[in-house]
Amino acid sequence: MSETKHKYKFKAEIKQLLDILVHSLYTSREIFLRELVSNASDALDKVRFESNKGTEIADKDLPLEIHIDFDEKKNTLTIRDTGIGMTKDELVKNIGTIAKSGTADFLKKLAESKEDATNIIGKFGVGFYSVFMVAKEVVIKTKSFKPEEPACTWRSDGSGSFEIEELEEPLKRGTTIEVHLKDDAKEFAEKYRLENIIKKHSNFISFPIFLGKEKINTISAIWREPKTSIKKEQYVEFYKFLTYDTEEPMFIVHKSVDAPIQFNALMFIPKKSDEFFWMDRENYGLDLYVKRVLIQHKNKDLLPEYLSFVKGVVDSEDLPLNISRETLQENTIFNKISSSVTNHILSFLLDKAKNSPDEYQAFWKEHGKVFRLGYMDFVNLEKYQELLRFNSSFNKDENELTSLADYVSRLKEGQKEIYYALGNSREAIVLDPHLEIFKKKGIEVLYLYDPTEEFVLSSLRKYKDFDFKSVDTADLKKLETLGKEGEKEEEKEELSKDDRKHFSSLLAKMKKILGDRVKDVVESKRLSDSPSCLVNADDTLSASMRKILKMANQDMGKQERILEVNPNHKLVRNLIEIFKKNSDDEYITNVTEQLYGSALLLEGALEDPHILIAKMNELLEKSSEWYLKQSKETT
Repeated sequence: MSETKHKYKFKAEIKQLLDILVHSLYTSREIFLRELVSNASDALDKVRFESNKGTEIADKDLPLEIHIDFDEKKNTLTIRDTGIGMTKDELVKNIGTIAKSGTADFLKKLAESKEDATNIIGKFGVGFYSVFMVAKEVVIKTKSFKPEEPACTWRSDGSGSFEIEELEEPLKRGTTIEVHLKDDAKEFAEKYRLENIIKKHSNFISFPIFLGKEKINTISAIWREPKTSIKKEQYVEFYKFLTYDTEEPMFIVHKSVDAPIQFNALMFIPKKSDEFFWMDRENYGLDLYVKRVLIQHKNKDLLPEYLSFVKGVVDSEDLPLNISRETLQENTIFNKISSSVTNHILSFLLDKAKNSPDEYQAFWKEHGKVFRLGYMDFVNLEKYQELLRFNSSFNKDENELTSLADYVSRLKEGQKEIYYALGNSREAIVLDPHLEIFKKKGIEVLYLYDPTEEFVLSSLRKYKDFDFKSVDTADLKKLETLGKEGEKEEEKEELSKDDRKHFSSLLAKMKKILGDRVKDVVESKRLSDSPSCLVNADDTLSASMRKILKMANQDMGKQERILEVNPNHKLVRNLIEIFKKNSDDEYITNVTEQLYGSALLLEGALEDPHILIAKMNELLEKSSEWYLKQSKETT
C-alpha cells in the first residue's frame, strides 16, 4: 500500500453498530438519505460560520449547496456538498469512531470561544453509518476548508475495515459521498423515489438541495421567520402544502419561544373537522423538526389527543436525540415543549372564546366533538372546562351555545348544582317530564345531544364548587327550595279528602301490578303536564348513563326506580274514578303497564317495545269503539 494510502480496521463497537443499523435500528431504509443530507447541511453551517468569523477558507466563492445525483444503470447515488470538508485525521476521527464526532468537537470549540452555536448544532458520525443499509460500498471524497490540507478519499464496504488515501488530484472544498447500492436497493437510484424522500424529510433545509439540475426544496421554513415578515398568503400556501386541504385554515397559531427552552411552532386549526378521524385514529399529530430536518412525522406526544385536529410543525434546536433520529429520548426538554405547545393552543382558544365568540362558536361546532374528550387532562383542566360549550334551556334555539361560566352566572339563589338532560334533539328534551319542575321554577338546564357529553360531565363531576347533576337524579327537596321568586303557581282543583284516600290506594294497586320492576309508586311533586315518570330511588347514575355503560358491556346491577304519578293529570283523575267503582278493573292494569312502558321508552330504557305497542293498539281499539258509540248517541 502506498505511503498516502492506509487501511484501518473498524473497532468492535463499530461492527456492532453497523449490524444494529442494518438489521434492526431503523424501521425504514430511506432514512439514510435524510441522515446524509442532514450531515451535509451541518457541514455547510460550519463553513458559513468560519466565513462569517473571517477565517481564510478554500474556494471561498463556492455557493453553499447540496447536490444529489443518481445513475440507474450503474446503480449509484451521489450526495455532494460545498461545506467545511474534512482532513485525513478528521476522517479517521469522525467516520472511524463512534465516540468522536466532528460536530461535537466543533461545538466544544465554540463553547470555549463563547460563540453562538444556535444554528450549527448537529451530529456527524453515527447517522452516516445508516448508509450501509442500502450500500455495498461507500466512497467519500473530501477537501477541508483549510487551504493547505490535501484532499482525501475514504472507502469501505462496511464489513470490517476502511481505507483512507490522500489524493493528488485537486478537489473543490466540500464532501462527496458516492453510494454503490445493493441489488435490492435499486429504488434509491430513481428520481421519483429520491424526490419523495427529500421532500418528506429534508424539504426545509436552509440550503438549496438539487436533484440533478432541479432545486427540490422550494418552500421555506416560515415557522422560523418573524411573524411580522410573513404574509397571510404564505401561511395559507404552507398550510395547503402541509395538509393537502383545499380551503384556508380557520385559525393560525405561530409561536417562537427562546426561554427557558427554544422552539418554533406553526400550527393551524382547519375549517372542517376530519370526518374520518374515528376511522383512522392514528392519522394525527404534529411534524417534529430539529434544525429544519424532519425527525418524526405526525408526532402524537406533542399535543394531547383531544387537540388532534391541530395541524402543523414544531422545530427545536434544544432537543437531544438518541442514536436513531426516529425515536426521541424521554426527557424533560421534550416534555416542556409539549406542555408549552398545548398551553399555547388552549390560551389561543380562550382568547378567541372571550374576544371573538362568533369565531369560537364556529370552531366548537366543527371540532367540539373531539375537544370535549380532554376531560382527563388534569394539568389543563381549568382551561379545558372554560372552553366547554353546551346548548341550554336559556338559549333561544339549538344553535346558541352556553359556557359553564355563563350557566353559573345565572344560578338561582342557593343553587349548588349544574343540571343537565340528555336527548336526541332539543324538541325531545323539552318534552322530557323530568324537566317540568325546572321549567316551572325557571332553573336552567344544559341540553346534551351526544352521550359522550354526559360521560364527560360524569367524569368531571363538578365545575368549581358546583356538582353536575342529571335531571332524573336531582334531589326534589333541593329543587323545591330554589326559584320560588320565579315560580308560577298553577290553578288546580285539589283532590277531595275521599279522592285523596282512593288515590293513595290506587298507587298501592299500581305498585302491586308492577311488582319488583319498581321500588315504589308515589305521588309526584315535580310533574305538571305529564301523568308519570321514572326517577332514581337514590343518588345514582342517570338512566342514560346506565344505558351508555350497558352498551359498553359493563354490568351496573339492578337499578332501583320509582314511578312518580301526577294526581293533577286528567288521565290519573279518571283512573281514580274507575278505581272507586272497581279497584280490580282491567283498565287500571292496562294503563299502569302503559305508563310504565312509556316512561321506559322516554328515557331509552325500553328493551322490548312489542308489549307496549300491543297494549297501545288495544287501548286505541277500545277508544275508537267508545268514540263511535258517542258519535251515534249525539246523532
